[in-house]
Amino acid sequence: MNIEQARFNMIEQQIRPWDVLDTDVLALLAVVKREDFVPAGYRSMAFMDLEIPLPGGQTMLAPKLEARIVQDLNLRKHEKVLEIGAGSGYMAALMAHRAQRVISLEIRPDLAQMATTNLRIAGIANAEVKLADGAQGWAAEAPFDAIVLSGSVASVPDVILNQLKPGGRLIAIVGQEPIMQAVRTERRDQHSFVSQALYDTVAQRLDGFPEPARFSF
Repeated sequence: MNIEQARFNMIEQQIRPWDVLDTDVLALLAVVKREDFVPAGYRSMAFMDLEIPLPGGQTMLAPKLEARIVQDLNLRKHEKVLEIGAGSGYMAALMAHRAQRVISLEIRPDLAQMATTNLRIAGIANAEVKLADGAQGWAAEAPFDAIVLSGSVASVPDVILNQLKPGGRLIAIVGQEPIMQAVRTERRDQHSFVSQALYDTVAQRLDGFPEPARFSF
């Protein structure tokens, strides 16, 4: 496989047509080597338009969704970011290139170790993975300029929204299959939040987040 050609095709045929038009984000996708964050047995699938399996039945988000989230966060170099759901560490790697610091929470020990190792090998020093239940956020270092949930939830808990700075923004995939939406929420001030649905998509559930009660008749 010609890796650089496959990477180019991913960017031009999958990601750019999905309204990822920020030239800095597109350039970043050529710099951060996605194949280095994919389990060895799936390396040939690193640039395909699909979710790649990770240990424990988890998956990486599809490349176009990762890129769109990074674009829509609109990170700046002075900002501190919280990621919930480290996976293989790839999203943290992308965001670390655009922010001052990334803290990535992962509840599964095998994935936390995988992400930590991948980030170290990639030479990324401003992203760290913490073994923690992301459903509670990370109050010890709040507030954050940006928060991203790298998976889906039924709804975003208030405890996480309240860890945003005023002017901060959060992106999460919200809803129930088969209907989910990527939603961007901005904190306007201490008591005010504004949310905007960005696009329809589907992603694997994050561990530990509450589900709505199901009624039986």
